[in-house]
Amino acid sequence: MGDSQTWTAAPSAAEHARSVLAASWSCAVTAEGGREEFVGAHTVAEDGRVTLDVPEDSTLVAAAICAPRGEPSAVLEFADVAPVPVRSRIRARLWIAGWFVPVDGRLEFTTTRVVLRRPSGAVVVDLDEFAAAEPDPLATAEARLLTHLADCHPDAVERLTRLVDADSLHGAVRVQPLAVDRHGLTLRIERARAHGDVRLPFHAPAGDVAQLTERMHVLLTQASAASCPRALQRQRTDRDG
Repeated sequence: MGDSQTWTAAPSAAEHARSVLAASWSCAVTAEGGREEFVGAHTVAEDGRVTLDVPEDSTLVAAAICAPRGEPSAVLEFADVAPVPVRSRIRARLWIAGWFVPVDGRLEFTTTRVVLRRPSGAVVVDLDEFAAAEPDPLATAEARLLTHLADCHPDAVERLTRLVDADSLHGAVRVQPLAVDRHGLTLRIERARAHGDVRLPFHAPAGDVAQLTERMHVLLTQASAASCPRALQRQRTDRDG
């Protein structure tokens, strides 16, 4: 690695779940009436409560009216999709179980269980922690930030690989920015038949996009001072030859 960094924190499961919820534009709902996909139909309150605005003829409305009160009768599913084209673009899935209550033409959801599945496995999120957590401050801007980095600054992405252990880059055919949050940047390293992720932590958390810019400049400065990994040098030689 390059210069050592002291900040290694990552979002908690509750924070990650709230970030997925904040950034998701679509929602899949499984209820007794079947499964429906909704785009741009849900809103999220400060405590994480979800409300759906659905057509009156939706089978979900009938299922909500007929479902017994107080019993879980629906599951909401949200997918966290990497904005940059990479293999296995689903970074996480969020499932929220509970029931709907029709209120003024909308469906308000009461949550009984929250499950977040990440590459490391699934975790049940405590409901109080979920309600109290706040989305990452970069969550709604992440897609724009990552696509800009990948499309307009591929040289910067390559430079950042100098902060990655050479063994992690062995056999790499492509490196792309996979995720960013206030704690750090994650790179996806793709090989011929496999891939892996490497996290580059910031020296301090970024509370907004302006602070993120400063944190990225620090990483790039560290990368410029680091030697180029031999594995990446071999890539360049093979490609140039």
